[in-house]
Amino acid sequence: MNKVRTRYAPSPTGFMHVGNLRTAIFEYLVAKHNNGEFILRIEDTDQTRKVEGAVDFIYNTLKLCNINIDEGPNNKGKYGPYIQSERLPIYKEYAEKLVQMGKAYYCFCTEERLEELRKEAEKNKVAFMYDGHCKNLSKDEIEEKIKNGEKYVIRQKMPKEGISVYNDLVYGEIKVENKLLEDQILLKSDGYPTYNFANVIDDHLMGITHVIRGNEYIMATPKYNLLYEAFGWEKPTYIHVSMVLGEDGQKLSKRNGDASFMDLYNEGYLPEAIVNYLVMLGWSPETNDEIFSMDELIKIFDPSRISKSPSVFDIKKLNWVNAHYIKKLDIESLLNITVPHLKEAYDLSDKTEEWIKKLVSIYQDHISYGKEIVEVTDLFFKEKIELNDECKEFMSAEGTNNTLKVFEKEIENIKEWTVENINDAIMLTKEKASVKGKMLYMPIRIKTTGQMHGPELPDTIFLLGKELVLNRLK
Repeated sequence: MNKVRTRYAPSPTGFMHVGNLRTAIFEYLVAKHNNGEFILRIEDTDQTRKVEGAVDFIYNTLKLCNINIDEGPNNKGKYGPYIQSERLPIYKEYAEKLVQMGKAYYCFCTEERLEELRKEAEKNKVAFMYDGHCKNLSKDEIEEKIKNGEKYVIRQKMPKEGISVYNDLVYGEIKVENKLLEDQILLKSDGYPTYNFANVIDDHLMGITHVIRGNEYIMATPKYNLLYEAFGWEKPTYIHVSMVLGEDGQKLSKRNGDASFMDLYNEGYLPEAIVNYLVMLGWSPETNDEIFSMDELIKIFDPSRISKSPSVFDIKKLNWVNAHYIKKLDIESLLNITVPHLKEAYDLSDKTEEWIKKLVSIYQDHISYGKEIVEVTDLFFKEKIELNDECKEFMSAEGTNNTLKVFEKEIENIKEWTVENINDAIMLTKEKASVKGKMLYMPIRIKTTGQMHGPELPDTIFLLGKELVLNRLK
C-alpha cells in the first residue's frame, strides 16, 4: 500500500476561517493516524484574489495549531514546486497531452459568444452549459486560428451518455449522470490552469492518496475522475466533509462577519482548544469524551465517523471547551492571554505587577477566553457600582444593614491589609452580627462588588483595596 499522503491546499487570500481550518485538521489527522505525510500546497491560480503575506499567515496559523507540515513552500520535498503559479509549464504539458489523446480540445469561443449562450440559458430558465461548439474543429482549422493569434482555452471532453459512479468515505456511493458534466476549461487563455485541473495534476504528481474537501465538490468529482482515467492514473480516496454554518444557518464567511482563526486567537482563545473544538464539529469519537490533545486525536481519528450533516459553529460550546484549557494554564500563559486586554481597557499605571497577577489568577476559573477578563473585572476600575434588581431585592432582606455596619467597623480596624486579616474580619462579623452562610457573604459581596457571584470574597476585597471598600460600604 502507498504511504498515506494528504494535502492542505488553501488559496492565499489573507485569513483562514474556521471551516477551512477544520478541513486542514482533518487532513492532518488522516495522515498522522496512518504514519503518513501532510503537505501544504498553495493554490494561487486565481491571481486576482491573492493577498500579500498570506502564505506566511497560513504557515503561522498551522504552526500555532501544532499542525506540522512535512512538505511545502518553506520546507521543500522532492515533489515541488509547492506553489501552483510556479508550476505553469507542467499544467500546459498535461493539457496538451489530453488534446493529443482526444480527451480535450482547443476552444476559441469569444467572451461575447459565451455571454450570448448564458443569456439564452437564462431566458430558457436552464443552467448554462457550454455547447461544445469547438469540439469538432479540424486540425487545419485549429492551426490556422492559432497562427492568427486567436485566444483559446483547452476544454475537457466529457462523455454525454451514461452514469459516473465513485465511492466516498463519508457519503458512500455517489452517482452522477454524465450529461450534467460540462466540458470544463482546463487551461485558461492566460496559461493558468483552472482550480479543478491543477488539483488533479498536482495531487497525482505529489502522490496524494486521500483528498479531503468540502462536500460542494461531490457532484464535480466525476470530472476529476475522468482526468485520472484519461491518464491511466490511480484515483485517490475521497472524503467529502459537510460545511460549517454560522448560528444564522448561513455558510461561515468573513463577509458575514464570522470569526476567522486569527480573530479568535486575538480574543484570547487557545489554539489547542480551537483545534479540539473544530474536530468535534462534524466528527465524533467512539466514546462520549470531548476533550482531546492533538496526540490523542491522532491516535483515535477515524474519518468514517465524520458526519454527513452540516455543523453549526456554536460560540458557547467553544467557550466551554476553551474554559477547560484555561483552567489548566500556568500563570505566565494566563497573563499572556489576559493582560494585553486589561491594558487596552483600563489604566493599570497605579497597579503593581503582583496586584495584576493576583487579579488574573483569582479569575482563572471564571473566564472562558482571554478578553473576557475585561468585563468580569470592571468592578475594580470604577468608583461607583450599579446594583441590578436581583441584588437590590436581596439587599432589602432583614438584617443585611446590620451585617454591613458590623463588617464596616471590622474593616476599619484592620491595620495590615492582607487576605488573612480580611478573612478574620468576615469571621468576626459572623460572630458579632449572628449571621452565617448566604446571609453573611451575600450582603458583603453585593455591597463591595455589585455582584452576587465571583471569586473568593477575601481575595476580591483585598484587590479592591481598603479605601475603595470603605467608600462602597459607606
